Amino acid sequence: MRNGRHIAEFYGVGALLAFSGGFLDAYTYISRDGVFANAQTGNIVLFGLNLSEGNFLRSLTYLIPIVSFMLGVLVVEMLKAKFNEHPKVHWHQVILMIEMAVIAAVGFLPDSMNSAANVLVSLTCAMQVEAFRRMNGNPYATTMCTGNLRSGTDNLFQFISGGDKQKLKNALQYYGIILIFICGAGFGAVMTKTLNTRASWICLISLCSALTVLKADEMSEKKGGDV
Repeated sequence: MRNGRHIAEFYGVGALLAFSGGFLDAYTYISRDGVFANAQTGNIVLFGLNLSEGNFLRSLTYLIPIVSFMLGVLVVEMLKAKFNEHPKVHWHQVILMIEMAVIAAVGFLPDSMNSAANVLVSLTCAMQVEAFRRMNGNPYATTMCTGNLRSGTDNLFQFISGGDKQKLKNALQYYGIILIFICGAGFGAVMTKTLNTRASWICLISLCSALTVLKADEMSEKKGGDV
């Protein structure tokens, strides 16, 4: 906890998770049948298009990750209720540990199990976006960019019209998260073309780094309380 906010809201954590979000979107799109793990709007559009063309089996390819995303949100809310007051582990850490375990398992799934891989990745991405919803007190997302782009531009306008430097800082943070997401997608594309389905393991580096930051802050807080 810093300045009244949990470490999970700080920019560094958001940057690591945004990199992971971009990476996983590129990963599933390139190696898992052209499905977006994070951007469910894209999947919903493709689902509707395939339905209109009578491609009912193909439409299921896009419906499955949509349903999985919904389940991911429900899982986070249940875990939050269970671990919110847990004395040993914070629920944010539980979410990241589950996400890491699932992403590690996805790397073992062959091309013949792309549907299962998409279900699992969409599940973890939903958990991430539901669990990490605020950055320095402002709403944002680590697995998609539309909301961040809107919020960043809104803050930029407020700075231009009113001169509030905090609004400019907010705008730059939103744009920074988008840029990091793009970098994650680019790096994810390169790694996926090189390692194919096993590229998901590379994503564990940023997730592990985020978990380490959370744990380090928790340990520092406990030591401070013991003094």
